[in-house]
Order: sequence, then C-alpha cells, then structure tokens
Amino acid sequence: MVRKTAWKILHNLAQIKRELILLLTMALLFSAILYIFHFSFKPSMPPENMFDAVVNQMRSYYITACGHSGNGNQNTAKQTTATAAPTVTKHISLHYHVAHPLNYHFILDEPDKCSQWDPFLVLMVPVAPHQLEARNAIRSTWGNEITVKGKAVMTLFLVGLTGGSDSEKAQQQLEEESRQHRDLVQSNFVDSYFNLTIKTMVIMDWLATRCPQATYVMKIDTDMYLNLGNLMTLLLAPNTPRDNYITGVVMRDRSVIRNKNSKWYVSEELYPEPKYPTYLLITGYVFSNDLPEKIVEISKVIKAFNIEDAYVGACLKHLGIAPSSPPDPSQFRMHKGQYNRKVFLRIISTVVGSPQQIMDVWKDVKSSR
Repeated sequence: MVRKTAWKILHNLAQIKRELILLLTMALLFSAILYIFHFSFKPSMPPENMFDAVVNQMRSYYITACGHSGNGNQNTAKQTTATAAPTVTKHISLHYHVAHPLNYHFILDEPDKCSQWDPFLVLMVPVAPHQLEARNAIRSTWGNEITVKGKAVMTLFLVGLTGGSDSEKAQQQLEEESRQHRDLVQSNFVDSYFNLTIKTMVIMDWLATRCPQATYVMKIDTDMYLNLGNLMTLLLAPNTPRDNYITGVVMRDRSVIRNKNSKWYVSEELYPEPKYPTYLLITGYVFSNDLPEKIVEISKVIKAFNIEDAYVGACLKHLGIAPSSPPDPSQFRMHKGQYNRKVFLRIISTVVGSPQQIMDVWKDVKSSR
C-alpha cells in the first residue's frame, strides 16, 4: 500500500514537471513569434543608423536616469574615459530628457585648462569631428589670440561621436589632434544636426563644471570671423553686466516651423507654442559665465527640442532672464555680404563661409592695423 502511494506521488510529480516544461516551451515559442512579428514589419536599417536612431530619439522626451540630487555640481557624475560608467547615486530617481548633459560623459576632456589659464573669456566652438580644416583655420586666426587688451582668452572645440564605417580611424585622429593641441572636448553623443541641442547643453555643462572662474563666454560657429578686440571692448565697458547677461543677434517673435519638409521643423508635441521665446541666433552669442549652471539646472524641467538656440531661449525665459540687444547691433552680423575692410574693422562677428575665407579676411584686417 505504501509502495503504491509513493509510486502515485512520483507519477504526479512527473506529470507536473512535464506540464511545467510544456508551459515554459510554449511561453518561449510565443515570445519568439512576437519578436519576429515585431521586427519583420520594420524597414531594414544598417547597424550604425539603428544606433543613431536610438540615440537621436529626442521625441521621446524623457528617459529614466538614476543620478545625483541635482544641486548643479556635476563633477562627480562625469567620467573622462570612454569605458567608465557614470557615477550613480542609489535611491534617487529623476527623469532627464535626452538633451540633459547628465546623460553623457566626456571622452576627451581638458578639465584643468581653466584653472591653468584663468581666462577672462572662453570661446566655445561647436564643430563636427571631420572639420579639421575649419579647426585649423580658427587656430591660425582668432583662436590663436590668448591675450586681448590684457585679458586672457581661451578657445576650445567641442565634438561628439563620429558615425559610419571609418569611425574608429576618425576617433584615433581626434585623439592625436587632442594630444597635439590640447583644445578638444568630446562627449559621447552622436554628432549630428538633430543633436545640436545636446551639443549646446554639453557645452553649458562643461563651462559650469570645468570653468566657473571665467567671466564671459562666446559660443561661436566655425564659419565665423571674430574681431576679439571689438568684443573685448564691449565686455570691458563699465555698463556691461557680469551676471545674467547674454547678447548677440536677438531673434524676437519667431514662429515655429511646422512644415515637415523643413530642416527646422518642430512638432507641436515637442514645442506646443506657435512662437519661440526671444533667443540669440546660433551663429555667435556672448554671455556671462554665471548662466551655464543656471541653464543646465532649469533645463531639467524643460522639454528638449531640436532648435538649440531657441531651446536656450526657452531656458532663459523660465529663468526670467531677457536677452540684451548689443549697444551697436550692427556689430553682430548674420550675413557677410560684400567684403569691406572698413566694415570688418568695427564689427564683432559675421558669417564668412569657408576656412580659407576666414584666413583671408583675418590677414587683410590685421594688415591694416
């Protein structure tokens, strides 16, 4: 009797085991079918484009990040090597949109440069990784001036990650360039037009965490001619504020472009208002160095969109800071027009175009002094 009961128990256990195995097999098979069904209806995409697409999803505004408490000092949350993971503080869960710099770390960095130079003015130049000619043109012209009117000036270039099949070679070239010039900062976002807001916010973060001692900053594009003497005259004027100050080409009452065929298209989902707040044109604007930390902090609660200068304007609006028109607005030019030496002797910045044109204009203006 006991033997029969034991046999029955073993038989039931074996039956249960078979049923569990069957259930697990069916669950795995069902998951595989769902996986195949999900991806079979998506267009094919090369691996590098797939990676870009994931990184570039600024339209899914928020990702969950466990990070520090958001006190504005992010030195401990940054790493300077590509292999190191960002510092994580447990039990603190905050939502940061994809443009927030806490989501990125620096691969190439110059964390001690400001403490060594103690600059009055920092020129931050966003540039694509492949634009070596543009960087060299700036290094041989206005980026080569380290003292203007007795004040120290420092120039840095900020790049993101390269894409494509030759990305490893391109990265090696950037690292060699960094060793040679010590003026490159690189962060681990994909460098693309759509990610310019990320690029701008990473610049703000670098200034806030690596260079708080500077007094002023100019964010300026690579196709610009810059007259540092005239800029320094503006910054040293007794009526130029040293706090909550930003100036350049002021853009007011600009409508948001809803045409999906435009490179400046922004959906209502990303930015619902029909018009942007007042902002400074991306080509070149100057600001007091107390602003980067404030902009990074307020950006935590402002949805990111892909028009980076307008996004900075949105941050300023939330901070209650209005962009200032320069004393002479004609000194910040949107277009080069026909070259005129007398005009270029009194402007601060203007678009000129190619690296060769920057060098030609620089040489001609300098020769007239």
